[in-house]
Amino acid sequence: MATKKKKVRRNRKSRAGRPAARKSTRLTAGEWFEKLAAVQARLRAPDGCPWDREQTHASLRTFLIEEAYEVLEALETGDDGKFREEMGDLLLQIVFHSEIAKEEGRFTVSDVIREVHDKMVRRHPHVFGEKRAKDSAEVLKNWEQIKKEERRAAGKKSANGSQHAAKDGSLLDGVSRALPAALEGFQLTRRAARIGFDWSSVEGVFDKMGEEAGELRQALGAEDRKRTEEEMGDLLFASVNLARFLDIDPEIALKKANAKFSARFRHMEALAAKGGKSLADVSPAQMEEFWETAKRGEKKDSRESAEASKGR
Repeated sequence: MATKKKKVRRNRKSRAGRPAARKSTRLTAGEWFEKLAAVQARLRAPDGCPWDREQTHASLRTFLIEEAYEVLEALETGDDGKFREEMGDLLLQIVFHSEIAKEEGRFTVSDVIREVHDKMVRRHPHVFGEKRAKDSAEVLKNWEQIKKEERRAAGKKSANGSQHAAKDGSLLDGVSRALPAALEGFQLTRRAARIGFDWSSVEGVFDKMGEEAGELRQALGAEDRKRTEEEMGDLLFASVNLARFLDIDPEIALKKANAKFSARFRHMEALAAKGGKSLADVSPAQMEEFWETAKRGEKKDSRESAEASKGR
């Protein structure tokens, strides 16, 4: 379960008196991958780790999501060591799930690698085939069309396992409903935009947000709870569409906003504690003052950080 530190033996000196190169430096990515897969298989073996042996695809779902977000967090820090470590943890989740599937006779990690290898070659005909793409926009448009053709060719299996020819699929097929809502909306509108279903300018998106905000106000005035929820969703969806139009991932942007709010609120709590009070006992006016102080401190820290970076 947990990563264990291994004892490293000192290399013996070569005949020339120089330390021999460590074997690890000569291993290829493929060899390291095989070693990782072997480690996970050992942990799942009858005499392996009790925790690893208890895990299922379902029990590992939370870890898969957590590791993905930790990769993003490490990326934001600019710390290559942390980034490398978190990507390794995410890779381990793929190996873990593949090992469980192998035990159940469904597929192996080799099947997983082969599938994505063949998919990448197939979806890049402008690199591995005769097709040409003039720019990235055309690449993305072709990508979605290829995916649509793949889904049509594959067909759909019914509940009893029989094979039926698939109807023409939608470009939106494949957008997982399990995604966080903001990310799902981002994926849906991005796919639609790739075939031209989009605003011609950002002003159109702002107008749409204004329209949705007005409809939300009307729903509130009518005290219609169901309609209010629907209009709130439309406004949020429009906000996601604005982020997509500006080439901003709404999930990441919201994560950063959450972190900013958290930092400011904790600063407010610290300011209240200095005065011997809990933040809950402070007046609304004092809270607002603390909030503005936290914002000023944040800007100061940002400037100092920027200046330090320039001085490097």
